[in-house]
Amino acid sequence: MSTTRSALTVEDIRKLVKGATADERAASAYKLCKIIDSVPLNDEDRENAAEILRIMAVDAAGMVRRALAVTLKSSPMLPRDVALRLARDVEEISLPVLSSSPVFNDQDLARIVRLGGPVRQLAIARRPMLSRTVTDAIAEHGSERAVTAACANDNADFAESALQQVITRFEAHEQVLSAVAYRNVLPLSVSEKLVALVSDQVRDHLIAHHSVAPETALAIAVGAAERATVDLVDQAGRTADVKGFVAHLAGAKKLTPSLLLRALANGHMTFFEWAVAELAGVPHHRTWLMIHDAGPLGLRAIYERAGLPARLFPAFRVAVDTFHSMEFDGGTRDLERFQQHMLERFLTQPQAAAREDVDYLLDKMDGLSGERRAEVEAVQTA
Repeated sequence: MSTTRSALTVEDIRKLVKGATADERAASAYKLCKIIDSVPLNDEDRENAAEILRIMAVDAAGMVRRALAVTLKSSPMLPRDVALRLARDVEEISLPVLSSSPVFNDQDLARIVRLGGPVRQLAIARRPMLSRTVTDAIAEHGSERAVTAACANDNADFAESALQQVITRFEAHEQVLSAVAYRNVLPLSVSEKLVALVSDQVRDHLIAHHSVAPETALAIAVGAAERATVDLVDQAGRTADVKGFVAHLAGAKKLTPSLLLRALANGHMTFFEWAVAELAGVPHHRTWLMIHDAGPLGLRAIYERAGLPARLFPAFRVAVDTFHSMEFDGGTRDLERFQQHMLERFLTQPQAAAREDVDYLLDKMDGLSGERRAEVEAVQTA
């Protein structure tokens, strides 16, 4: 294969590999694989090398086959048929090859995903690059761990339909949904579907980094009574020690934009004031002045100081303006009236959303009865 080894025949190598003990054969296998991977080969040498590797791949001793798999796991010199044989071997032999070998084609990997079981699926999901052929198979057949790993793999190319399938299969599995949410790029349809399923922290990431419209965030803020976080909103309106409650939430990293918007959408202005003050590091009395400043700049200035997402500011602006326009009498219908007026204000803004977005918002507003929803729609069409 080199000038010093060109006289070696397949038979010579066969005798060398099939030593008296498994340890000897494994040591020979390692040395030969290193040579094969590092020495330039002509066509004849390449054919001889392939035959040598095929002999190793059927050796009865697992340590010989593992020496082959580990040493040539990233080498283009490993014949595809040998790689496929190793992929069917025991896990300690198959996993190094499945994780790295460049000789598999997309159809090979997709077939192994379908038939190879969860451990092999996970190894493939962590490969340096994954095509849509492979990610389609993982989305359809992959275990939870494999799907999570693939979605967290920045070099895995997912079709929109595959991500939708992942969400459908694992809609109750927070780890999978988080892996999807934190991908660098997400189609709008995926973001919109995720935002109603994930935790507040992940939802905030989606709103801040992906195409989730402020009106959608506002709809979720008002219409998410089924989520556990709504308990925090209720508590925000009942607690006597708002300052202490806010400090506790901040320490637990639960003082999120989603929670603030949801609380404000439910009329808990005092909680909103203290929360913004905490996030901005500004005393409450100064925060109060800026939030309730009659001019256009106070709220924006303290909002930005608090580090809240810029794209959600219009939703907060509408909620604060609506609060200022209301007269609360302490009655049982205060919340319902506030939600209704806030929606009316949002829909009558100059930058009103498209009709399909408004319909989506209306559907999410579970605080309005059918009669009041009709009243709100009439405001828009008037």
